Amino acid sequence: MSEPVISVNKLGKRYRIGVKLEEDRSFREALLNTVKAPIRNFKRLRKLTNFDDNKKPKPLALNSSQSAQSDDTIWALKDVSFEVNKGEVVGIIGKNGSGKSTLLKVLSRITEPTTGCVEIKGRISSLLEVGTGFHPELTGRENIYLNGSILGMRKWEIDKKFDEIVAFSEIEKFLDTPVKRYSSGMYVRLAFAVAAHLEPEILLVDEVLAVGDVAFQKKCLGKMSEVAKGGRTVLFVSHNMGAILTLCNKAILLDEGKNMMVGKPKDVANDYFCKSGVKELDIDLSCRNIGDSIARFLRIRFINKHRRNVDILMVDKEFGIQISYQIIGKGYKPGPNFLISTQKGEKVFQSLDACSDNIFEKGTYESVAWIPANLLNNRNYVLTVAITTHNPVTIHCQTDILFDVEDNLNAVTRGNYKLQMHGVVRPYIIWETKIVSKLMH
Repeated sequence: MSEPVISVNKLGKRYRIGVKLEEDRSFREALLNTVKAPIRNFKRLRKLTNFDDNKKPKPLALNSSQSAQSDDTIWALKDVSFEVNKGEVVGIIGKNGSGKSTLLKVLSRITEPTTGCVEIKGRISSLLEVGTGFHPELTGRENIYLNGSILGMRKWEIDKKFDEIVAFSEIEKFLDTPVKRYSSGMYVRLAFAVAAHLEPEILLVDEVLAVGDVAFQKKCLGKMSEVAKGGRTVLFVSHNMGAILTLCNKAILLDEGKNMMVGKPKDVANDYFCKSGVKELDIDLSCRNIGDSIARFLRIRFINKHRRNVDILMVDKEFGIQISYQIIGKGYKPGPNFLISTQKGEKVFQSLDACSDNIFEKGTYESVAWIPANLLNNRNYVLTVAITTHNPVTIHCQTDILFDVEDNLNAVTRGNYKLQMHGVVRPYIIWETKIVSKLMH
């Protein structure tokens, strides 16, 4: 049995949050608060790092009229426990604010835990946000050596990997340019190349791979798979459920700072979709801020032929996937597309709007793709929806939704056959049957 390289036991991370300031209602209150401000600020500064577990924390009163408020702390992580063995690829999933990035920051020793402990055996390389560990004034070449030094590598070890890093990042032309002039895509290219090639025993990757073009994302996922096959360990946060299902052999579900489930990616993904409310047929995405400076999602819903919401998708009924989104930036002409996969990561089919390329200027849009009846079989599917520019290929926003297609046992296409119909798709095939001759008794 493989020995764990990461052991997390009852890990917790608590932060102090701000207290809402109330406006002064009179000149007297304003003057009094100005006089008391130095003392109040000193007390608030002490309180930021003072957690008294034996006494319920109370918010600092900002003026005489302010009433008592609720606790001003928040647990980003609470009682999180799991183990990761050598060579495992572990996906960490959950809603925004569930503690995924905080967990990786604790594992990479960027922040200290409040409770619990973490045991790590091996050298860690992390890519948690664009430009992590880079000095903006240094060139790409200099930052490669800086990052290698941070990882504890000798110069000759970095020299040995230097050409591979540059080739993988595809930024050789800008290698001697200060990285502060890099685009976010160039940052990620170089940062991932450094993190993946300088031979860490453990690689931690946050959702930064969503930046950049499709080809490079695929290249990064391939590299993570290669790293894992070499006996090293990978943990990565992603909202790309297709990548989680195809790349990982274990997944961790976080919700409000707690790990709700650790297990096989397919089982964890299904639990996530069921519990998070994502397994719905009308999803408001406007509050989730999914997108970049060019485009963002507003809403995705499943509709019937009358353009009304549907509660159940049936094998023998046509349905539409309606995507509402905004294009907010210039210089690109992005359009909607989607991929339908099984929960095992098998790609069923992909579709894009190839006929409306000339209309995508700044504005709010609504696109509908119609899925014909008798195409998908009854089972669970993952719908990956994206707004993408195709030249150059750039993903501006992307999200995954789980949906079910249910069976109609009385469908004409079934006849008298009532058992499970096999296959991912279930097209309505035209049969021709005729009698050639009759047997005489």
